[in-house]
Amino acid sequence: MSDDAFMYVTYINSTPAKVWEALLEGELTRQYWGAHENVSDSDWKVGTKWRHVAADGTGTVKHVGEVLENVPQRRLVLSWVNPENATDPARYTRVAMDIEKVGTMVQLTVTHDRLDPEMRKRITYGWPRVLCSLKSFLETGRPLDVWAR
Repeated sequence: MSDDAFMYVTYINSTPAKVWEALLEGELTRQYWGAHENVSDSDWKVGTKWRHVAADGTGTVKHVGEVLENVPQRRLVLSWVNPENATDPARYTRVAMDIEKVGTMVQLTVTHDRLDPEMRKRITYGWPRVLCSLKSFLETGRPLDVWAR
């Protein structure tokens, strides 16, 4: 694992409450995350498991982890791993999502660390697309075609 973190910052014309809801509610995540949704086993409480699941009817699990920190409308920290690596503690990465009100906007900072080269390649491609789609979705009601080629 590398100590070199990936960080992405975006500014969204929204409220902390709406950004928070969009990060956690499966019905919303599937709209801007390219038909994938975030699911928690227990209301996103610290210590509970979460899954990132394809919302295409197959139920394919893309990522799994545990809620490490939850400060509503301010900060969410998750462990994050591909399901095939879930039995190896050394393969878990960490994602921190920080929400800060800046004037009439929200600054959303996503920091993904403890990366191996494979995960770094995936998230460097994925996070910018997902977060731009989130921004578009919250500001216009229309997400982007996240996985367009």
